Amino acid sequence: MTQTTQSNLTHFDSAGQAHMVDVGGKHETARRARAGGSIFMKPETLALIRDGSAKKGDVLGIARIAAIQGAKRTGELIPLCHPIALTRVAAEFAIDEAECAVHCQVTAECFGRTGVEMEALTAVSVGLLTIYDMCKAVDRGMRIDNIRLGEKQGGKSGHWVAP
Repeated sequence: MTQTTQSNLTHFDSAGQAHMVDVGGKHETARRARAGGSIFMKPETLALIRDGSAKKGDVLGIARIAAIQGAKRTGELIPLCHPIALTRVAAEFAIDEAECAVHCQVTAECFGRTGVEMEALTAVSVGLLTIYDMCKAVDRGMRIDNIRLGEKQGGKSGHWVAP
């Protein structure tokens, strides 16, 4: 494992002050990121989602829209994140009866000078938080877990896949 120092962190200048990274000199390339995460709950809560009988409506449909909206607003939520023009955001949810969970996977894409990892991660977070919000009246003990980047492509660092 490599040692991370402040000089390795791109969001700090030589004086140690936080700043937005200058991407003006970077080439525009196709960029893609995939992130995922899960929300765990009681079996009864999962049944409400699966059967579409939650009081607030179609939980996964609303969560999908929320995830896409979260990706689009990432630059407003994360202070040093560049606002980027997304070309595609796809949010998928899978019900896992054995784990009493809903798994979310988001793919974000753009053609630009900076990657879309933050957009994919934010989308997953917002999608799962939306499920929590819509079901908290029946299950306040839900647990959101394992939000992480799974893969990224494009840019100088190339293709990366989570181990």
